[in-house]
Amino acid sequence: MKRNVIVGQSGGPTAAINSSLAGVYRTAKDRGANKVYGMLHGIQGLLQERYLDLSEYITTELDAELLKRTPAAFLGSCRYKLPEIHEDKAVYEKIFSILDKLDIEAFIYIGGNDSMDTIKKLSDYAIVTGHPTRFIGCPKTIDNDLALTDHTPGYGSAAKYIGTSVKEIIRDSFCLEYSKGLVSIVEIMGRNAGWLTGAAALAKGEDCEGPDLIYLPEISFDLHAFSDKVKKLLSKKPSVVVAVSEGIRTADGTYVCELGSSIDFVDAFGHKQLSGTASYLASFIAGEIGCKTRAIELSSLQRSASHAASRVDILEAYQVGGAAVKAADEGDSGKMVVLQRLSDDPYQCGTEVKDVHKIANDEKLVPREWVNEEGTGVTDEFVAYVRPLIQGDVSPVMVDGIPRHLFRPYNL
Repeated sequence: MKRNVIVGQSGGPTAAINSSLAGVYRTAKDRGANKVYGMLHGIQGLLQERYLDLSEYITTELDAELLKRTPAAFLGSCRYKLPEIHEDKAVYEKIFSILDKLDIEAFIYIGGNDSMDTIKKLSDYAIVTGHPTRFIGCPKTIDNDLALTDHTPGYGSAAKYIGTSVKEIIRDSFCLEYSKGLVSIVEIMGRNAGWLTGAAALAKGEDCEGPDLIYLPEISFDLHAFSDKVKKLLSKKPSVVVAVSEGIRTADGTYVCELGSSIDFVDAFGHKQLSGTASYLASFIAGEIGCKTRAIELSSLQRSASHAASRVDILEAYQVGGAAVKAADEGDSGKMVVLQRLSDDPYQCGTEVKDVHKIANDEKLVPREWVNEEGTGVTDEFVAYVRPLIQGDVSPVMVDGIPRHLFRPYNL
């Protein structure tokens, strides 16, 4: 690697995305890259010529270790959809002129489905124009819905946080008794794929029976069947805990959160901002049964909880960052690094690269056979798939009792 590398972060932040950034930086420098630039706020920031030299921030091994332990996106993220090449060629001409100015040999983009759409379009333009820059996608999403990869960095840490939080909510829910019982509804991220919500089942163990009901977006949601199940459970126990995906829909395709209020915000990729599912269901159950209810949104906590990060997840995130640089250095372009599970016991996983055209804009959903027959929980096979991904801890660097992060000024 004789020239420069540029790396960007895109989409929703995670507890592991910066570990991939650290992997990109270290591997690029080890392979001889002169400079490693970071796009500020992804491709959107690059179009505004906003970038930095990562060597100004990663000056010691401690900086690299802090970066691996820093949640969210150090470089800043974006949700920017590139136009089709034939729709606005000027956008691509500007991007590639910036890449030429910076003497970029490899362009690495860390992100999920929509980010892989960016890699696909840029690599296609490079082929059409004969441009030498190579474009590689580095997987990242807590949603775990990228095609062709066993799982995605970011998911393991989010799953660990969700399983832990649901277990603590279950403990809390039995502290006080209410005359008509208590129903706690935990809303978990996941628009179309229920990988995160299913992770609530990790709370189950010898010391905890786990959540009573789990609802994934892959299965149509029936309000009245839900109410009947809650009533039946409350006749047997004083507290019920339910995990629901933010994206659950009724049989006619209506998001449950839309039953309570309309959704106004839609991002550049046409995704509605989903919120309020737990609140609506808590109000519905309170009205139907008259019991006390709680609506709990894990919200952004589930994606940025570095204090509960999985060691496996952080190490694999670093690994795929390095693998992305290696792939570009060896001549690949228009590819994404994927994780291939080799065994469960002992857990082993390797990397390879796949054609990004077979990944971009696709979604990997939870298999129907991993959801129970009633659609109210996940199977042992689902739990066996997730459990290796949450193993181990990453000790934060503590200063005055609080984790220290790698920081950059936000006015860049």
